[in-house]
Amino acid sequence: MGHDIVEHAGQAYSIPRHGTLLRPAEALAAYAAIRLAHHHSPALNSHYRHALHSISMALPERIRHTLNASVKDTGANPFAERQMEQVAAAWMDGRVLNFDYRRPNGDLETGNELCVYFIEISRNNLAPYVIGLERRRRGQVRTFKLSRMANLSLHQDTYEPDPDFDPKAFLSDAWGVIGSENPLTVTVRFAPEAAYRILEGGFPNATLIRRDGHVEVEFRAGTDKTGLPRELMPFLLGWGPRAEVLSPPHVREAWLAELRETLARYDTPPARNTA
Repeated sequence: MGHDIVEHAGQAYSIPRHGTLLRPAEALAAYAAIRLAHHHSPALNSHYRHALHSISMALPERIRHTLNASVKDTGANPFAERQMEQVAAAWMDGRVLNFDYRRPNGDLETGNELCVYFIEISRNNLAPYVIGLERRRRGQVRTFKLSRMANLSLHQDTYEPDPDFDPKAFLSDAWGVIGSENPLTVTVRFAPEAAYRILEGGFPNATLIRRDGHVEVEFRAGTDKTGLPRELMPFLLGWGPRAEVLSPPHVREAWLAELRETLARYDTPPARNTA
């Protein structure tokens, strides 16, 4: 595999761990994680493919060919890839990043100046998000979706990382990537046909509180300005009739309103084609 072998007094041998050398299981784990992003978030397609190829070099040739053959060029997004290159340069070199930002409501923020602290991949949509101190407007740590960032450039100013910034703590109440100073706990009751999936686990910030055929779980999630856990809502709605939001009342009402609107729009006979 091309790695150095070190002999220890003729009694033992080891492979020194230099730089990015990974053990086979570690390399496969990293490969699987990047492959997941490659399949479901093609925005950084060529970067993902190059990373997968690099990781495969740490594995034996007998499986490397199969791994590389399984990776397809699904169509790169040069715009997003250039954006990531600018963000990476700003973070690695400690340069302030200038950019404009399109908010979800369509409004455009111009002249943002960001000290990049972290890059996170959302567990919801596998899209990259940039976290950092926006020093010009609010002077607070904010999260920006990469695809909504435009006109990126490196500022002449440099910055030092905040030694007190802890990404784990910042994202502790995030269902995806958006943290909140006012997180809340949402209690959900799952029907027996969905209970097995919930009991398998794997959900962030989840606490099992009751199991009686049905399963009741508390999910802790960050909220937006309206007090709703926006990142959690698609997860709750995705269970259809197999999940019931019990509390808090305003989240239950928002969940029911979405279901009622869906029913009102689509619970009608299909139009007949009279042509």
